[in-house]
Amino acid sequence: MRAKNILLTVLALIIFQAGSLFGQSRESIPDFRGTLGPKSTFEPTKISVEEVKYIGISPIDPSDTLIMKNCAAILRNDLDFSPYFEIVLLDSFFMRHMELQEMTLLGWGWMGSAYVIRLEAEFPHDNLRLTYRLFSTSTQKEIRKQKFESNKLYYRDLTHEMANDIVKFLTGDEGIYRTKIAYVRLINGAKELFLSDYDGYNERQLTNNKSINLSPAFTPDGDFIYFTSYLDGYPKIYLLSLKNNDVNLIAGYPGINAAPAVSPDGKYIAAVLSKDGNSEIYLLDRKGKIIKRLTYSWAIESSPTWSPDGKEIAFTSDRTGSPQIYIMDAEGTNVRRVTFEGKYNDSPCWSPRGDKIIYVSRDKVFKICSIDVMGREYKILAELGDNENPHFSPDGNHIIFSSTRMGPSELYLMDVFGRKQQRLTTKGGYSNPIWSPYRK
Repeated sequence: MRAKNILLTVLALIIFQAGSLFGQSRESIPDFRGTLGPKSTFEPTKISVEEVKYIGISPIDPSDTLIMKNCAAILRNDLDFSPYFEIVLLDSFFMRHMELQEMTLLGWGWMGSAYVIRLEAEFPHDNLRLTYRLFSTSTQKEIRKQKFESNKLYYRDLTHEMANDIVKFLTGDEGIYRTKIAYVRLINGAKELFLSDYDGYNERQLTNNKSINLSPAFTPDGDFIYFTSYLDGYPKIYLLSLKNNDVNLIAGYPGINAAPAVSPDGKYIAAVLSKDGNSEIYLLDRKGKIIKRLTYSWAIESSPTWSPDGKEIAFTSDRTGSPQIYIMDAEGTNVRRVTFEGKYNDSPCWSPRGDKIIYVSRDKVFKICSIDVMGREYKILAELGDNENPHFSPDGNHIIFSSTRMGPSELYLMDVFGRKQQRLTTKGGYSNPIWSPYRK
């Protein structure tokens, strides 16, 4: 037994020294805002979340016990979804082997965790009060403690808010766990707009006009969605209020009115109109009035997307014979081509970080690819099945897209490297996903 204790002490010293490389400040968490190369050497920081401990004095019912269990699971899923972190789960075999009655900070450190989160719950009246305590395994010290409270019916929102706080503290980045996604679902032959939490929960139907509704685009405040609809038989652009689902016509010019893209300041809409013949990109004000025609070409111009500073617009054009991605100034000048790999490239989306553009490339199947804004650093992110409609999360770390890899079209998530690909929906008929901005 003495030999074993000496061995454990040596192991602890080794892990302590290794753990000090992680540190405790937000600057020590690895970031990957640099060049996106063919292979990433980025290694996420390992973190563990223990089960929720009830610290109240009154008896609780089984539903409260379930809420506590769900809160721990939601927090693990949120943090593991981040490319910054990798969840380390409790290993009962490890505990038996090390003769641990309960998991300690030292034990978590032995398993590789740099940080441990301990959760405590109370249920005052109909509320849930959830406290997290964040520990560094390298120093064996608590480095942050925060308390959150809401009606217990909204425990998912409360836990997402907690995950946002943890990510903000450790990385300096805003968390995306309270954001929403909008998308299109095929319902009885119609394509209707839906809204849900970023993880697919709390789904809500937005339109029920039994028509074809496409291309949702959030306003920067997240309160409205522009979209294209064939409600009147022809493609027109409408504005939907998320507060009351009111819908108003924005652009109904002769011909096609489609693919609205809202500028970062919310003042303008880049959209595709065919009022003068072929499809061109126009600049509209927020109420649909034409300010300026941006493209002049015999070709088909489509799929505008704004740079995060609002100074440039990427779009698709087949002016060279096949669809390719181009960038122009917001005034329609200084047009340059940025895709040269592949004969068919479409549906660009500009990263909120400003450094990358993701898009769809067709070569036997539809693949999701990325390049930097100079047209370099080409990388394939998703190529199993047909993959379409990619869109960045507001932090630029994640991508949502539709894919037929399992048969019917479903929504999938992945990180900016193409890792952690996971299916979000299961019922089929999903398309056109878009991520909301940060919600306050």
